[in-house]
Amino acid sequence: MTVRTEPSQHAGMRASNLALVLGEVARTGPVSRARVAVHTGLTKSSVSGLVTDLISAGLIGESGPASTERGRPATALTLAPGGAAGLGLEINVDYLAAMVTDLTGAPRYHQVVRRDNRDREVGDVVADLIEVANTAAGSAAAQGLPLAAACVAVPGLTVDGTVVRTPNLGWTQVDLAAAIQEGTGLEVDLENEANLAALGEMWFGGHEHEGAPLRDFVHVSGEIGIGGGIVVGGEVFRGAHAGAGELGHVVVAPGGPRCGCGGHGCLERMAGQQEILARAQQATMADLTQACAAGDQAALDAVADAGRHLGVALSSVLTLLDPAAIVLGGAFATLASWLTTATAASISHHTGAAEQPRLLVSGLGSDAAVRGAAGTVVRRVIADPAAHLARRP
Repeated sequence: MTVRTEPSQHAGMRASNLALVLGEVARTGPVSRARVAVHTGLTKSSVSGLVTDLISAGLIGESGPASTERGRPATALTLAPGGAAGLGLEINVDYLAAMVTDLTGAPRYHQVVRRDNRDREVGDVVADLIEVANTAAGSAAAQGLPLAAACVAVPGLTVDGTVVRTPNLGWTQVDLAAAIQEGTGLEVDLENEANLAALGEMWFGGHEHEGAPLRDFVHVSGEIGIGGGIVVGGEVFRGAHAGAGELGHVVVAPGGPRCGCGGHGCLERMAGQQEILARAQQATMADLTQACAAGDQAALDAVADAGRHLGVALSSVLTLLDPAAIVLGGAFATLASWLTTATAASISHHTGAAEQPRLLVSGLGSDAAVRGAAGTVVRRVIADPAAHLARRP
């Protein structure tokens, strides 16, 4: 059954209708003008005019004939790969990253710069991120991709363009969005990296639940820090103070080692990437995975121990939120072959559940956050093309 969306009749009618048409093309393209009119409830003449505007703006392209029920083939409308692009940036404890995606969500540029940012001056890290961003912008320009804006993934709490705190970097009250905007000339938004990783999984991860895209889940970002992105009904749940999802600071071992947040026995201190490497006596993740694959008992024990602690934290998540699935990302995805058995057993032990939890492994890995950041930009263009057009020179 076709769900009809009534066209808006208020003062913002054109803006709303541009969004209706572009959104329909994004959801169902390649699609004919006639089919867009049927699905949106707009008249064919209105759709024709709006499509002309969106083609002129470079947001819609025309391809081969679209399938029709009868009559002559109609020209198909699709999102324009050369239209507005999004720049995703990420600051993490041990790397900086950039990704450009086109309007269809396809990656067009990707760079990761490995660097320990924990003891560096904020200004130096910001300067490096601006350099990474401008290199990405140069690649986008060379490909004929106009950047609409940038979104930065940060491993901490962000509010209104400010990094309020990042426990693993030691930052507090950093006006990061303004600094990046000044250095790149782009509009810049900030978001918690775990939230963006969850969005990246939902949009690009290909996970399903009962035959439909997964829209209720918790994504666990396993890096040096551990974060949780909570998705409910297709939307990120941020909490009353934008601090929801701090899974890494759930206490799993009372009386355990002191954490950077000031607590003791946090999941991050018991199952973070750095802790696993130290217990396994391995220098890098590549070394650790190689050791596990070779059957090194110390490495296998370290990963299994981390999996058990992760299960303790996730048992509470499952009890409180009842998500359709848990998606393991970052280092946890890399180690999934040796981690998930211990994690699932720990969850069952602490919840008493007879049915095993649905544990999914991210295919995006450590790229989920930066891809989610870039995807956020292009999806905002699709949701409000009139605002994008108003910002164009």
